[in-house]
Amino acid sequence: MKNAETPVVKVVLYGAMSSLGSALMAELLRRQHEVIAILDDLNALAPRPGLRTKTGNLFEAERVKQSVAGSSAVICLLDSPGLPLNSEYVEKTIVPGPVEQVLASDALIDGMLAAGIGRLFLVGNFEVLDDPDTFDPLQRHAAEEIREALQSSALQWTLVNAPRGVPGLTIEHFSQTGGTLEPGLAEPLERLMRTAVGIADELQLNLHVGEHVDFVAIS
Repeated sequence: MKNAETPVVKVVLYGAMSSLGSALMAELLRRQHEVIAILDDLNALAPRPGLRTKTGNLFEAERVKQSVAGSSAVICLLDSPGLPLNSEYVEKTIVPGPVEQVLASDALIDGMLAAGIGRLFLVGNFEVLDDPDTFDPLQRHAAEEIREALQSSALQWTLVNAPRGVPGLTIEHFSQTGGTLEPGLAEPLERLMRTAVGIADELQLNLHVGEHVDFVAIS
């Protein structure tokens, strides 16, 4: 339990409407962190203690600066559907492609630096950096561009390989402590929570700064 002297950890989350976003919200709130989800629709998430919602635009550095100001760290799920675009002309279920992910990363870096926020977890299809010969050249080039931009910045960054998501999972799936799971959900819930717990641990312990990590099962 927190006391009056416990510092508040405020985490800005881009990609809250994805399955990993739901897992991250559940885990961060469980640790009594404050979560600020950046959304186009402020009513997309039900109110709960510790959770705030703000509008924003991940593709404009000035809007990023406004959204992340005063936070402790930023977590951005680049391959998440429904990333905040602040545009009624873009389909909200579309996952940004490689070019859009580079543009979003550039705006994120510039906006965070302008706001004086240093810690960033960037989650996406960065497994292409591990075995580039087996992946799409455009996705590989985008991942390399993003890594180079981070390396040349002053941010304390960590790249995280995105786990395979499951459509339809919400924060409620990850918040329940008991009950009967729907058939087939045990494995994906465990996989997504493993990544969420890993990111939360990295944030708490300030590990793997300037590195590329993957949270895998231990047999």
